[in-house]
Amino acid sequence: MSIYRTLKGYNIKSVTSDPANTNEGQIWFNNTLNKIKVNTVKPAAWAAGGNLGQGRSSLAGAGTQTAGLVFGGSSYPPLTRYNLSEEYNGSAWTEGNNLNQARNSIAGCGTQTAALGFGGYIGPTTAKTEEYNGTSWAEQNDLSTARYDMGSAGTQTAGLGFGGYGDSDATEEYGGTSWTAGGALNTGRNTLAGAGTQGAAVGFGGRNPGVSALTEEYNGSAWATSNNLNTARMGLAGSGTQTAAIAFGGGPPEGAKVATELYDGSSWTNTSSMATGKQQGAGGTASPNSSSIAFGGGGNVAATEEFTGIIDAVTSLDVS
Repeated sequence: MSIYRTLKGYNIKSVTSDPANTNEGQIWFNNTLNKIKVNTVKPAAWAAGGNLGQGRSSLAGAGTQTAGLVFGGSSYPPLTRYNLSEEYNGSAWTEGNNLNQARNSIAGCGTQTAALGFGGYIGPTTAKTEEYNGTSWAEQNDLSTARYDMGSAGTQTAGLGFGGYGDSDATEEYGGTSWTAGGALNTGRNTLAGAGTQGAAVGFGGRNPGVSALTEEYNGSAWATSNNLNTARMGLAGSGTQTAAIAFGGGPPEGAKVATELYDGSSWTNTSSMATGKQQGAGGTASPNSSSIAFGGGGNVAATEEFTGIIDAVTSLDVS
């Protein structure tokens, strides 16, 4: 028979209240509650969510895992560009009012009730910018340079767009009315992802001309290189903050990735993989990295997956 002290390196202690900063698997007896307690860790995992009403790729997302927004995108064959918007309540998608301009390869940021959609492809490249108030979309001032396949971060009143087709290194900042030039990326690229705010963003992955693992951080005026992703990829998605970001999906053109990575402001760490690889999908850009959402993707994917980070919890071993 195994001895707990031998296995874990400490005894079962009797305490009057649950201790702080316990180790995984540590057991103690709470004599106030007359219960045996244990530190349990639930690993990070992806779980299935509700399907989009219209499966599509090259779409944009905003919001959180329980209040998400998706807009634009395309399906093939035949090639169809969408102006559709859908809202997510944590379990199901419902159709909202349409974008004024149908387009794919659009960028977005913000929340379900205050979103920003910009750029994209409508046949030619477009610079169109639209704001969503939770009910309808309204056209705003255009980007300074028409682009598609950009990275994005920020909010409706403080948005950030960077990179784009043609391996652009340009960054533009949105102030709630119009766009102004920001600092250039160190390496221009397209189909990259972003997270964070206008003044503290992170951009990662993409293509220039090959698939990239590059990571750069933005401080509101300039970009600085950081440590690379573990898996180089293009057409990926992300969310979170500059010091707590998540990257998922993407791939080279011949196949979608399931790999998921977490960023701590310095380096990337692999975590639980998605159930199904998604390339040219989107995520909830305002979601924290511990509870993100992925939806859509190449091949007219309608599936949604929800990510939950590691949960360090205390539970009771007895039922009395």
